[in-house]
Amino acid sequence: MDESKLVGSDRVLAVLTELAGHPDGIGLEEMARAVASPKPTVHRALAALRRAGFAARNGHGRYLLGDEFLRMAFAHHQARPDHIRVTPILEALCERFDETVHYAVLDGRSVVYRSKLDPPTGAVRLTSVVGGRNPAHCTGVGKVLLAYALPDLDAVRAWAGDQPLERPTEHSVGAVEDLHAALVRVREQGYATDDQENEPGVNCVAVPVYLTSPTVPSGAISVSGLTYRTPLDKLVSELPAIRAIVAGEEPA
Repeated sequence: MDESKLVGSDRVLAVLTELAGHPDGIGLEEMARAVASPKPTVHRALAALRRAGFAARNGHGRYLLGDEFLRMAFAHHQARPDHIRVTPILEALCERFDETVHYAVLDGRSVVYRSKLDPPTGAVRLTSVVGGRNPAHCTGVGKVLLAYALPDLDAVRAWAGDQPLERPTEHSVGAVEDLHAALVRVREQGYATDDQENEPGVNCVAVPVYLTSPTVPSGAISVSGLTYRTPLDKLVSELPAIRAIVAGEEPA
């Protein structure tokens, strides 16, 4: 193997990766410092990226990601169903916690489960199924998504309408005011819980997932456990690791 070609390719990739972190552009000298390479070498890497349309230079002489790179990235992203994109996250969560994990989206008053993974051994299977629905206000994933969709009490009232809130268990929220208070807590905390509100003996913690926007969640992911084996406070204590895995980072 020609080691110089391998090093050169790695350097081009390093430059491309650094470009992605500078939406307002980056100068040649700054780029050379960032990738710890001589300016002529970095200039050649940028020239190669510009020829491919993966980099561009603005009127101020700063380098940006090119339109062709963005076109390819967005086209690929849009062509992949969201449940496929979250599969590696769910697999990592399932392996780490040995519990059932879900990915769900909001649809009116319900959440729809787009993906679910059960641990291979030792776990009692939950009743949820891919494509199945549950009342949004009774689930962790649902409360996460409602917290973003319903910013105040008037919005919660409009969402509930004249229909009473369904109460699958005695722990379920039944009043609009109580739901509003719960959603305020979710926004403050950045996560939601389900303390046997949808299914007796089952609790979960849920966090938002941003697949299509950096500010509006496309869905939510939850880690569920049976209360006798995995109490809610244990799940909450694992939030740093859960958030790290959802963000694609290595948990501590």
